[in-house]
Amino acid sequence: GLSSDIQSDCGSIWPAIQALIDHEIQVRVVRDLTRGGLATILNELGVEHGLGMQIDETQIPVENTVNGACELLGLDPLYVANEGTFVVFVAAEDAKKTLQILGEFNENARQVGITTTMLGVVARNAFGSKRVLDVLSGEQLPRIC
Repeated sequence: GLSSDIQSDCGSIWPAIQALIDHEIQVRVVRDLTRGGLATILNELGVEHGLGMQIDETQIPVENTVNGACELLGLDPLYVANEGTFVVFVAAEDAKKTLQILGEFNENARQVGITTTMLGVVARNAFGSKRVLDVLSGEQLPRIC
């Protein structure tokens, strides 16, 4: 096994999910962010469940090195695969307790958004402006300009 101080991209997410269940959190949906990143997964879940989502980009923990590499390559980090990470949907009244539990497994646990009745995924950035996070068709292509 791995030492507890070693972070792994392919570590199991099950212990964290089991802890939520053990604390009687009603886990509604769990998805890992390996394929397509957060934006793609949220769009897929929205279509599957007939929901929209509003997210706060300032709450999404993206390391500076990842942001820099994405900027250099012209990629949007919200569409980049994030192995070893996941998104979980719980009732609003369970959000605080969920964050406390998940924080024991990963200091980057955050509430990044809420579900809405209006379809689509909308992201608000640090300046307060909003953008729609569409489903990408094909592979993510770098921005050239």
